[in-house]
Amino acid sequence: MFNQMIEIEHKIENELSDVSKTVTYNQQKVLNAFRKLNVGDHHFNPTTGYGYDDMGREKLEELYAQVFNSEDALVRPQIVSGTHAITTALFGNLRPGEELLYITGRPYDTLESVIGIKERVDGDGSLRDFGIGYQEVALKVNGGVDFNGIEEALNPNIKIVAIQRSKGYDNRPSFSIEDIKEMVDFIKAINNDLIIFVDNCYGEFVERKEPTDVGADLIAGSLIKNPGAGIVKTGGYIVGKKDLIHKCANFLVAPGLGKETGASLNSLQEMYQGLFLAPHVVGEALKGAIYTSQLLNDFGYTTTPGPSESRTDLIQSITFIHKEEMVRFAQTVQEQSPINSHVKPYPSYMPGYDHDVIMAAGTFIQGASLELTADGPIREPYTLYVQGGLTYEHVKIAITEGVLQLQKEIQKR
Repeated sequence: MFNQMIEIEHKIENELSDVSKTVTYNQQKVLNAFRKLNVGDHHFNPTTGYGYDDMGREKLEELYAQVFNSEDALVRPQIVSGTHAITTALFGNLRPGEELLYITGRPYDTLESVIGIKERVDGDGSLRDFGIGYQEVALKVNGGVDFNGIEEALNPNIKIVAIQRSKGYDNRPSFSIEDIKEMVDFIKAINNDLIIFVDNCYGEFVERKEPTDVGADLIAGSLIKNPGAGIVKTGGYIVGKKDLIHKCANFLVAPGLGKETGASLNSLQEMYQGLFLAPHVVGEALKGAIYTSQLLNDFGYTTTPGPSESRTDLIQSITFIHKEEMVRFAQTVQEQSPINSHVKPYPSYMPGYDHDVIMAAGTFIQGASLELTADGPIREPYTLYVQGGLTYEHVKIAITEGVLQLQKEIQKR
């Protein structure tokens, strides 16, 4: 197995080198922000209760705004997930009679209930329940954005135009920062007053720029993904224009209280340290994704992105011919995890999804997809989504073992 790893690494040495250069660039950007804002260890002191005058929380949000090149930020342990961060951004800035337009096709599965796309009993609290309309523009057959369709869909009621950077459980390519810039420029040329929101989950620090660097008004993500570096236990962030963040904070807490309240408890030190470590840990996961793509590609499986293709998020998809291969590979990833390696995952129902889902996640933090995980809905094509890895070495070991197990079972047939 060791010799096989060396052989694969030799094939991808240029790609690994490029990742290292991006890590250094982003690390300097983050370090400069810490230094510019004079972050000190007194900013780690927790608050309780209402959380008034929480200087650590305020400095952390100032730091996020600096790193992401924007006016303001909302970074809170009270935001429980990426879906919650996105929900806060949408509900905070949409009012009855206004509309949301997604221009990258159908959004991630868990947002369907938030928006009110799925058939369900009225009264669940979706955007639709509050009289907020929704449209989406399907992507072209090649996965590209349909600019003509976008222009046709725009109407005076639309308030927010939303972009999902990562592909989620879809077979389309993820959208690079350059792609997002093209979308932003196109929308702003038509109507500069439209709010452009980007779901930034899985994308932070993968490239040298973020969506806010190219004109996005509002972005959101989870701290148990990229910006938490695998050490933040919970939380989410929203970054963007000051007036928009103000509305997000009012929705998250209460009108009139907004950003002034919300106890940080004992979360601040890990949130600061997580942001500082994030460029490096994201780089480790990216190197693991490139290795995964090359190894599985060599064994005849379809991988997206390919080993030498550019990347804008952490997600590496592998398409298997048979359902059993998909399930077995995920089970091997679980077996090679540091936590719950003795547990065998099986496809089962998960809230928010229409199909059974296989999920290998032997993580230190529940649901932390910056740690090595492998999951996907059991539907054709049988595509498993592998992401994360706190260390490149762990990804190499786990993925190589997964391929070896598949080969053994194929030989038995």
